[in-house]
Amino acid sequence: MSARKAIKAMGLFGGVQVVTILCSIIRTKLVAVWIGPMGVGLFALFNQALETLNTATNLGMRQSSVRDISQAAEQGDQSHISRIITVVRRWSVWLALGGALITMVLAPALSRFTFGDTEHIWGFVALAGAVFLMALTNGEYAILQGTGRLRRLASVTVWGTITGLIISVPLFYWLRERSILPSIIAYALACATFAFVFRNRDYRPAQVTRSETYTTGKSFITLGIYMTAGAFVTLLANYIFAAWLNLHAGTDTVGYFQAGNTLVNKYTALILAALGMEYYPRLARIADNHDGLRANVTQEISVALTAIAPIAALFILLREPIISILYTDHFHVVADMVAWGAVGSVFRTLSWCIAFVILAKGAGRIYLITESISAVLYLVLNIACYNLWGLTGLGIAFLVWYVAYTMIVWLVYVRTFNLRLGAATAGYTVWALLVTVSVMLLVFHGATLLAAAVTVASIIISVVQARRLWKN
Repeated sequence: MSARKAIKAMGLFGGVQVVTILCSIIRTKLVAVWIGPMGVGLFALFNQALETLNTATNLGMRQSSVRDISQAAEQGDQSHISRIITVVRRWSVWLALGGALITMVLAPALSRFTFGDTEHIWGFVALAGAVFLMALTNGEYAILQGTGRLRRLASVTVWGTITGLIISVPLFYWLRERSILPSIIAYALACATFAFVFRNRDYRPAQVTRSETYTTGKSFITLGIYMTAGAFVTLLANYIFAAWLNLHAGTDTVGYFQAGNTLVNKYTALILAALGMEYYPRLARIADNHDGLRANVTQEISVALTAIAPIAALFILLREPIISILYTDHFHVVADMVAWGAVGSVFRTLSWCIAFVILAKGAGRIYLITESISAVLYLVLNIACYNLWGLTGLGIAFLVWYVAYTMIVWLVYVRTFNLRLGAATAGYTVWALLVTVSVMLLVFHGATLLAAAVTVASIIISVVQARRLWKN
């Protein structure tokens, strides 16, 4: 049953992710063609700053409140669900205002740290508007996900993304470099607008005092603070590395890195984000069920690796034409980086399925520790591997990073929670690695036709396996 739910969610949000990625591809392609590598670099730096600020000021409420909402929905108490939703919306407003204010105060420091000057202060002040809008949007996203309104959440994401792109296109054409910030703000505004239009109105607002708002929200805010700290150190490491790369190798190199990083992460996110919309609330509802957790994690790994292996192989095989289509021929320097990163996506998928147990259990301190270790590894590996092998080294760093992270979360899963992975996990992992590594080695040695045959075979095997999981 869990496999069938996972496949249904993957179908629904896989379509959403396809639309999101296509819009992102078009947006990035236009920036690359009309503005060039510098535009891609600027776009990456401001977006990473936005993600870092949003993570730091939103206190992890986007995910932590999903846990409380889904557990309340499982109990079926309508008044309790209404109270939780009211509290989430109030905290969203408070965090939105606080995040915008903090961004404006930090604008001079952010400009100096990112660009080494004070010429971009007003750019970061303008970014405060996007921080405000994203906080409001995250609250509505959490409510829709926690209450199981996944189709409505899918509609919000699709229409917000498409509208943001439509607004951005003329900005890119007419304003060129000056369009970067307006386009980011326009996207945030579009998402916030549709989040309000499609918000969950099935539960009437509850009468909750300010003190009750604080008390009720304390559980998910406490967990959220740990989640924020954990996610923040990861984003901060990414931000620090981008800034380091900008200062040591130039904005063009940041653009190349961002292009390769996007290719490595986006196709994996296509599967993981789709699965996570249903997987996380499901784990939260059975967080105290030892056998249920073990069975659901094993089943999720089976579904995720079944889907990710042929996609990763396809990306390795077609990485050069994909780069030409999505960017320009100048970006072919990241082709090998993408290949190594595709192999790393196997471990990213495996660790992702296991790590959600930490959140479902509400183990905030453990989450913070694991993410902090991961962030340090990411930063150290990226700098070391870039110095050794350039852009290709960043793909190798991605692989090594996720191998290490998988070991970390597996140790927590086994020793802290006393859980075990099912016997099928090893088989699916070995199969996915055999597919991706063999395709990469064949492509590197010029055996393209044989690599294509392996890729086609992996697609057929995945389809057959998905049908078997569905029936069982």
